[in-house]
Amino acid sequence: MNENKKVLVTGASGGIGRAIALDCAKAGYYVICHFNHGKEKAEKLLEEIKLAGGSGELIQFDITDREDCKKKLDAMTEANGALWGIVNNAGIIRDNIFAGLDGKDWDAVVHTNLDSFFNVINPLVMPLARNRKGRIITIASASGIIGNPGQTNYSASKAGIIGATKALAAELAGRSITVNCIAPGFIETDMINEISQDVIKQTIPMKRAGRPSEVSALAVFLLSEEASYITRQVISVNGGMI
Repeated sequence: MNENKKVLVTGASGGIGRAIALDCAKAGYYVICHFNHGKEKAEKLLEEIKLAGGSGELIQFDITDREDCKKKLDAMTEANGALWGIVNNAGIIRDNIFAGLDGKDWDAVVHTNLDSFFNVINPLVMPLARNRKGRIITIASASGIIGNPGQTNYSASKAGIIGATKALAAELAGRSITVNCIAPGFIETDMINEISQDVIKQTIPMKRAGRPSEVSALAVFLLSEEASYITRQVISVNGGMI
């Protein structure tokens, strides 16, 4: 049973994060749903979790602000104790061809997507290590594996997440803490709204975008006791595109 196990999901009010938070709650975890700006969406998510018989709470912080992260996460640990799981999901895109890429868009994507690996996970690692148990999941992207044109900033940030995940997994394996990465392809969220169905069908062997639930199902499994011997892995959810 998972009722005493607490899981933090960053970016929980977004498409993939929302699905992960809901499925974690259905699996019996106490879900700490992170948001920064989308308070109304986060409150609606928590209400939905509770209406479905789950439990959880909200936490607000800016994943690009190291001091804010540490302050809020230290307070959360003091109030709740060590987590069982961390799902580092929050991220953004600012796409453009490299020659036309604004430096601000490079910084925004790298600071949000990659720096958050340190800002969120670092304050939470020692409590997990002392307990000698737990799960860490990062959300990368197919773009971090193959390098998508028009996404040099996004590809760089997601490739960095993959490398950091593998290194951290090696560090924590001896303490029975697994660290794995999920790399989604095209998933039905706001991030792919401008991509035509023709492009999706030409790119993906399965001829469709994935559903958020197809990512969240994997996340819930990787959080489980049954996944205790799976670590340092990058698992793609992409319909066969790479």
